[in-house]
Amino acid sequence: MDDRVAGALSLPDDWPAHPDLSLALNRMGSFDWDLDSGLMHMEQAALDVFDLRADEYDNKPTTLGTRVPPDEGVRLDAMVTQALKSGRKNYGAYFRILRRDGTLQWTHTQGFVQRDATGRPRRIIGIVRDATQELADATARHELDEERRRRTSLVEATTAALAHARTVKDVIDVLKNSQGLAHLGATSLVMGLIEAGRIHLVADGPEGAFVPGTRYTRTDDQYPMSEVVRTLGPRFIESAEDFAESYPVLWPHISHLGITSAAYLPLIAQARPIGALGLLYSDKNGFTGDERNLLVALGSSIAQSLQRAMLYEQEHDLAEGLQQAMLPRRIPDVPGAQIAVRYRSARMGRDIGGDWYDVIPLPGGRVGTVIGDVQGHDTHAAAVMGQLRIVLRAYAAEGHSPATVMARASVFLHELDTDRFATCTYAEADLTTGVVQVVRAGHVDPLVRDADGSCRKVLVEGGLPLGLSAEFGRLEYPVSTVELDPGQTMVLFTDGLVELPGADLDEGMQLLTAMIRNGPEDLQRLADRLCASVDERGGEDDVAVLLLRRKAAHAPQSGGRLQQHVGQNDPEALSSARHMIRAAVRAWGAKERADEVELAADELTTNALMHTDGGAIVTIRVLTGPERRLRVDVEDRSSALPRRRDAGDAGVSGRGLMLVDRLADAWGVESRGTGKCVWCEFVIPPRG
Repeated sequence: MDDRVAGALSLPDDWPAHPDLSLALNRMGSFDWDLDSGLMHMEQAALDVFDLRADEYDNKPTTLGTRVPPDEGVRLDAMVTQALKSGRKNYGAYFRILRRDGTLQWTHTQGFVQRDATGRPRRIIGIVRDATQELADATARHELDEERRRRTSLVEATTAALAHARTVKDVIDVLKNSQGLAHLGATSLVMGLIEAGRIHLVADGPEGAFVPGTRYTRTDDQYPMSEVVRTLGPRFIESAEDFAESYPVLWPHISHLGITSAAYLPLIAQARPIGALGLLYSDKNGFTGDERNLLVALGSSIAQSLQRAMLYEQEHDLAEGLQQAMLPRRIPDVPGAQIAVRYRSARMGRDIGGDWYDVIPLPGGRVGTVIGDVQGHDTHAAAVMGQLRIVLRAYAAEGHSPATVMARASVFLHELDTDRFATCTYAEADLTTGVVQVVRAGHVDPLVRDADGSCRKVLVEGGLPLGLSAEFGRLEYPVSTVELDPGQTMVLFTDGLVELPGADLDEGMQLLTAMIRNGPEDLQRLADRLCASVDERGGEDDVAVLLLRRKAAHAPQSGGRLQQHVGQNDPEALSSARHMIRAAVRAWGAKERADEVELAADELTTNALMHTDGGAIVTIRVLTGPERRLRVDVEDRSSALPRRRDAGDAGVSGRGLMLVDRLADAWGVESRGTGKCVWCEFVIPPRG
């Protein structure tokens, strides 16, 4: 048939190409495909690959379709067509053929495309071969590679999980709960850490596996963990017999666990042993080289995580102890107030230090409350906090106004040898009047809970954080006045209480407001509930909380005093001062003279603002003596003394002091070192 076809058609002189003997010996066969005639010659070795006899093949490629599944045929045709159209010189592909017995056989073909001078394809000469064994070997290699990759990924996954472990317990939990031990086939683990020259067992195997007397062991004992700590090398126990022979003291106590092999690894960090890890197996005998390498690598990763966790715990204990030592040891009893404070330390090792609270008893039934947060979370932040708390307490106790206390604290922090700043809120409360003067330095606004349980945010005008205001020369801190009725509670806190993962501060404030509204009435229980909420949501920042509740009104004490700075061109401060005076007069039992006191104080303050520079400091207080008097002082920086004069019929200037003279029972002017003080006094009835 071949000769007859060759005679009828014009074929190349060297067609078909003669196969090399080496092809047949390697279960390969050649083919020669003339594209002009469409005939494909296949020598016998090629037909053997397709499981065809010579009399079953007529030199037509379509005849091979009986051996090639349809989907494979479509794929091969598309591949050859693409090679011819793209101008490529060769192609190759793996495909399956259907043998006589119905089994599928992997086959590989590779062809070389011959083209004429115009680039038109004329002929494809190539080979086909049985690729079954080749792919079987490749599959085996692939499975081996996959197993190696799985084990490698196991170490990587375990290492990644250990990276988040902060304590020794976290490390143990990762090892016990991860899928790593299950993939390794380990039944359980034991772990010991070196403490004071002994090995402390910190994790043991399944229930009933603990051996009495092994909680603390010496490094020279005949136990596997002691051995690896002494030798600094791993110990692979291949069988139960090996275990019993090597450790006759230990084996009788654990033989009932069905252990067939074990791997004990020294935990080495910075070239010194910190402990040992044991992995126990119940259905494994012996360890391959890859398994040993994997376990050694795993032991190294665990050792690094353990050392980091131990360092975190040590630094956390140090930082927490330092901070606790710098916080007030006790909260003083303040007549007319109920106070609750809480401090919750950060949960990330050494990340602790910046938050603080303080309660400062002041003369005249007043109390100063401080809440603040130094930038950073480390022992340096704790040290800065301690110094800042002391100076704030000192400035407040010296009798400075709230704005001055804050400004001086900012200057102190700026001059301190540190790059830290701090946010802070200082609230000075007069518990006889309920007037609270609040100064805020970059801190979150406080909240007020009413006696009926409702809660609201108090918007307090603020200045720059402490340290920054001094650096930028902006030391003027506005004072806001809040009137606290009996039964109301002011809530001061640091931002760790309102920070929520993935949410902004407003959402946190709304959640906190709702929590306080629905919280317990008892102040101590409410403080506990607020801190517990941070733990429930996994908060990791420090939190300080201070709750100040005003009790029922009580009799004022001598020397009661409220003070506020009023800056020039600051109508809000002037309004706040009026509010302070009105609330104080009413609370001190002089309601019938409230209008007179407020009007006189307003005239003195306005005069100071109009005729001097630098603003004024308004102070109101109760004087005790033969008769009860209420005194208003207005201080300014000018040494020029005012005088009362007749303004005339058309005059405007000069009426202020005349009005004060008519309203007050006494008034006068006192020279001060840096200016003067204009004062007026009003006789008020005795307290009922």
